[in-house]
Amino acid sequence: MARQVTALRRAQATSDGAGVAIQRVAGFGDAALDPLLMVDELRSEHREDFAAGFPPHPHRGMQTLTYMKHGGIAHEDSQGNRGEIRGGGLQWMSAGRGIIHSEMPTQDSAGLHGFQLWVNLPAAEKLAAPRYRDIEGAALPRLSGDGFEAALLAGEWRLGSAAGSGALEELTPQAALADLTLDPGATVAVASEAGENLVAYLYEGALAGAGPGGVSRGHLLVVAGDGDWTVEAGPAGAGLLVLRGRPLREPVVHYGPFVMNTREEIEQALAEYRDGTFLG
Repeated sequence: MARQVTALRRAQATSDGAGVAIQRVAGFGDAALDPLLMVDELRSEHREDFAAGFPPHPHRGMQTLTYMKHGGIAHEDSQGNRGEIRGGGLQWMSAGRGIIHSEMPTQDSAGLHGFQLWVNLPAAEKLAAPRYRDIEGAALPRLSGDGFEAALLAGEWRLGSAAGSGALEELTPQAALADLTLDPGATVAVASEAGENLVAYLYEGALAGAGPGGVSRGHLLVVAGDGDWTVEAGPAGAGLLVLRGRPLREPVVHYGPFVMNTREEIEQALAEYRDGTFLG
């Protein structure tokens, strides 16, 4: 049976960091989203909405992917990594056993549009060494076909008759992420494997065929079933982030920037952060 949209999650307005305005879909422990934990969209033409950025803060037990459509973000962390990405660029960080990092808008960012996704780590990797990588937008592989184009951020993809591999190989095993844009009224078949979860965050335009009136931007779509998912854009076209991944099916216990498997592991992370042994 072909995949179909079975649920919608509307992004909610909130703020994070030092007061950065974001739209968030949280899915901690949601089996339909596993291994995805959260999607934040940062989108404003007003610098005061994001200028204070995300000052230094800790993470453990999860991965972040920061992807910028417009404007720039600078990353620094306790491992000595530094990097900047601008329109089309991607940053990936695996927090592993513990890292402290900051993400600040670059001074030339008059407006900002980007995303941060949190992706879970398997229990066996939650205390591994932290890792970081950034990729310029020009280095992202692309696929195109009749009425669509896609930037391949991570993993293997088949869109219509076109196939290719994403730039990032380090994402949680068997997870994949692509930025797909469609012309008005265009359709494309997104292939997936049996047993994978597939979700898509619609950030531009609208999609047709997912209930009366279609789907407007600011929604995360849960796409269930097997085989291909046929995406159809509305009359203004569509832009969406598509993520596929094999669910970990492990307990998720989340507190602030920490994502572990038990409450005891969260309490240990908090205690280590307080007593200064978090990065040891």
